[in-house]
Amino acid sequence: MIPLCSPKQALLPTALALGSFDGLHAGHRRVIEQITNNPPGIPTVVSFWPHPREVLYGETRLRLDLPSEKTSLLGPIGVKQLVLIPFDKLLAALSPEEFINQIMVQTLQAKRIAVGENFRFGKNRKGDADSLKKLGAALGIEVSVVPIFEDESGRMSSSRIRSALNKGELAIAKKLMGRAYRFRGKVKSGRGLGRKLGWPTANLEVNGRKFLPGLGVYAAWAWRKNIDTPFSAIMNLGPQPTIDPSAPSAVEVHLLNQNIDLVGEELLVEPVQKLRSQKQFESLECLSNQIELDAKSAKSILKRN
Repeated sequence: MIPLCSPKQALLPTALALGSFDGLHAGHRRVIEQITNNPPGIPTVVSFWPHPREVLYGETRLRLDLPSEKTSLLGPIGVKQLVLIPFDKLLAALSPEEFINQIMVQTLQAKRIAVGENFRFGKNRKGDADSLKKLGAALGIEVSVVPIFEDESGRMSSSRIRSALNKGELAIAKKLMGRAYRFRGKVKSGRGLGRKLGWPTANLEVNGRKFLPGLGVYAAWAWRKNIDTPFSAIMNLGPQPTIDPSAPSAVEVHLLNQNIDLVGEELLVEPVQKLRSQKQFESLECLSNQIELDAKSAKSILKRN
């Protein structure tokens, strides 16, 4: 794990890759390579928290990778620290020149900066990659601008990953990210209805800023903390149309062929393939029969993965 720190805690001087890097796809990694392969400066990823659009426009911006998750992804590719710049309206009011001088130079002592060609910064997003290069040259900072990465389907982006996940297309999301999508959740007490049906579930409390796949039933892997071997599982994401149509959306995980009290534990979950959409059944018996079919399908899928 690399350290997650505020600008004032950062190790200096730095070589900065600047951006949100949500999903850490191939395009993001190409930007980061610019600051991990050459001296000087400590290889550092710098992002804003919360997302600027949350502060400026009140939009909710869910993340593919929470900061605590991102640290474990950045270390293996040569990054030494992840610095989160607190984004507020005072920071948003800085001109591009003020932003570079106050944050990049005075606080982070940047020797090199790398960004994607669509990077914008400063008040009203007036600063772009070209102006960053000019400002950097005047200050003796080397600036690398990396072209947008495209594959056979077009521009690589976090939006494409979110779209795939929203459709339950886990294999596509995995290909785009270059790794499996996963999330964590703490198991909380439920009403025990799953156990009464013969299908006990772990009810997960997931960070509200984490982007989750589209609603439905999935074959999944699940890991208990400090145990390397995953359990095969089925996951229900969404409301409970048969048991309680008025209940809010939830994340429920059933470990196949296991009967373990997991309350209070944290599970790491990797949905592998969507089995079906949610539906309302005529009775609890019909629901239980369908879950049995889901379990058989999940076992078959997970044997191949």
